[in-house]
Amino acid sequence: MRLLEELLEDQRAKALLVLARASHEACLAPFIGPARLHESLLIWPRDRPPRLAYLSPLERDEAAASGIRPLSPEELDVARAVQEGYDPVELWSHVVARAAERAGVTPGRVALAGGLDAGLAVAVCDRLAADGWSFVPGAGIVERLAKRKDAATVGAVCRVAAGAGDALRRVAALLAAAHAGDGVLELGGEALTVGRLRREIALVLAHHRLEQPEGNIVAPAEEGAVPHTSGSDPRPLRPGESLIVDLFPRRRLFADVTRTFCVGPPSDELAAAHAAVRRALERARADARPGVRGWQLQETVCELFAERGYETPISHPGSERGYVHGLGHGVGWRVHEYPSFRRKSGDEGRLEAGDVFTLEPGLYHPEAGWAVRLEDLHALNDDGLELLTPLPYDLDPRAWRQL
Repeated sequence: MRLLEELLEDQRAKALLVLARASHEACLAPFIGPARLHESLLIWPRDRPPRLAYLSPLERDEAAASGIRPLSPEELDVARAVQEGYDPVELWSHVVARAAERAGVTPGRVALAGGLDAGLAVAVCDRLAADGWSFVPGAGIVERLAKRKDAATVGAVCRVAAGAGDALRRVAALLAAAHAGDGVLELGGEALTVGRLRREIALVLAHHRLEQPEGNIVAPAEEGAVPHTSGSDPRPLRPGESLIVDLFPRRRLFADVTRTFCVGPPSDELAAAHAAVRRALERARADARPGVRGWQLQETVCELFAERGYETPISHPGSERGYVHGLGHGVGWRVHEYPSFRRKSGDEGRLEAGDVFTLEPGLYHPEAGWAVRLEDLHALNDDGLELLTPLPYDLDPRAWRQL
């Protein structure tokens, strides 16, 4: 792979080494397809195909499913090491050295990435250093390789996004069926709470075989006005207030989508903010194309909001009111990955075919207790931008029933 060669050359490293506790870790998952492994490692020489080493003989068939030529426990002499009582540092050092030898990599400079505990990783590196190995950071290499996604990977993300969309439709249906009681929304004779919505979301996602390892955000009014507040389960929902629902489930790969609701007439301020956010999303989507930097889109959105009198990270750095965060992020093996939308970024900040990313402008007013965020997931290909979350944007959940 030409990109790997270039990235390793930049680091003056002869190979990429990934050490993982389990195959679902984002450092390893992009390379091994459907394989499900526990302790394992990938070693990828600059000029040769990668090898995948696994430590348990029970995982032979799973390793074969990776499509990468495996290194078995027998080849790594794992059984003898375990029988002789190697501690974790000794075992990992032994396995790395044997795997490198089998892959044709001699001691020298290697780019290291992975999910081992920091203390264990440092101890393994120190032990291997005595044999002539040296290590440089490799996480950025993994992230660059994972940035560009093939059609099968995009399809997998799209299926997760479809499940998240069904969960949002369920939320809209519950909100549309609710009515104003004694200052709160009621449904079926009970207060409609954040926790009740969360339970319904979990049921829909489970039907799609999706998990929520990072949780979700179901945040009304003052809670949603602080963007990463997840929302309090006992909190009852009230007529006329904003409700942000941000879902980012996973089945091997993540999806990410956000909508904002309001049951009953919104305030003029909330309605105006919603219109401004929707306009910003449409503008960012229109401008997103190969070669454009994520930061350029962020600047455009900041200009749009500033023209309407809202504070932005450019006009008011550090402000907690108005537009207070970045415009988007890559999605896939992690819920936040490349491409980057930061001001200071290298090639990882440039959009290219194969990218999967969100666009998520928002406006927030903690003192007034309202918030709006609209987030869509997109795949960029040679034909343009594909929307992976084709859902309504309406504040009024009743409008969702008409579409």
